[in-house]
Amino acid sequence: MKSPIAIQVVRLIFLVISVVVGAAVASGFQSPGWLGGLAGAGFMGLLLLLDLAFARFSMRDFSHATFGLLIGVFCAWLITRIGLFELPWLQSMPDGEAVSNVARLCTYAALAFFGVTFALRSHRDQFALLIPYVRFRRDASEGEPILLDTNVIIDGRIGRVAKSGFLTGTLLIPRFVLDELQRLADSNDLIKMERGKRGLDGLEKLREIRDLDVTIHEDVASPESPVDTRLANLARSLNARLLTNDENLIKVARLRGVMVLSFNELALALHPEVAAGDEMELSLIKPGKDKGQAVGYLADGSMIVVNRAANKIGETVPVVISGILPTSAGRLIFAELK
Repeated sequence: MKSPIAIQVVRLIFLVISVVVGAAVASGFQSPGWLGGLAGAGFMGLLLLLDLAFARFSMRDFSHATFGLLIGVFCAWLITRIGLFELPWLQSMPDGEAVSNVARLCTYAALAFFGVTFALRSHRDQFALLIPYVRFRRDASEGEPILLDTNVIIDGRIGRVAKSGFLTGTLLIPRFVLDELQRLADSNDLIKMERGKRGLDGLEKLREIRDLDVTIHEDVASPESPVDTRLANLARSLNARLLTNDENLIKVARLRGVMVLSFNELALALHPEVAAGDEMELSLIKPGKDKGQAVGYLADGSMIVVNRAANKIGETVPVVISGILPTSAGRLIFAELK
């Protein structure tokens, strides 16, 4: 996204151009140059007001609106071509020609308006109905923004993942998520306060990462709506990927057709695959439940129970995987000393 400084520079340049051109035009009409410069500044002021009104109007919205406008105007042109406004009873009315022109104008305005509004409410894939056998190419997901929720910010892992280069695109923090972090940080509850401060510190570190664009998004949704609903709606409207560890939010977002990224699912996908017969070096940390057993852990936290290794606790020993037992809490891996 463009930086506010760049936008301010562009506005200043166009303001100077408007004043100079206005003064030059006024001089050509034998009018005071300052009056033309004032008119140019007023024109630029009107453009600035329109720019502020369209602050949340993206280039994608503009292209959709333009496409819808063209369809609406084309439909209105077809209606005016069938001779509906040249009927004898309409032309025989007093000022029939004027009434016919007003009716044409209203037809163009109404269909242009509905064309724009329908296009802005439509998903890009729905345009394939208008152009059969042709679908707009979906943008690469790497270029789509990533919307962050409160849990994943407090989680703290996002900074390390971002530094690794696996997160691409713009990171968007909704204003209501930032407000929630602020409320937690100002809470009288010690645990909530620590969580809020950790989240705010994590955002500060994210902004310091080079080549990572972190932006606060000013959400305009109803504050009365549930946070999960607002996040899912915002991600859908921005065509953004939603990064969260909230399992309920993941289900809601996916039902809404939103692409969801989850660190928990990523961690499970990165579990090293082990099978019976694999050999490895393992640090034995503590005794197991049964006599003679010792326990060690893989880098992802998976527990390995080594039989007849109680006398090796505190050492790093070579082991051979003997079996894997799936459990409700994950997987339990058994091994023997090599």
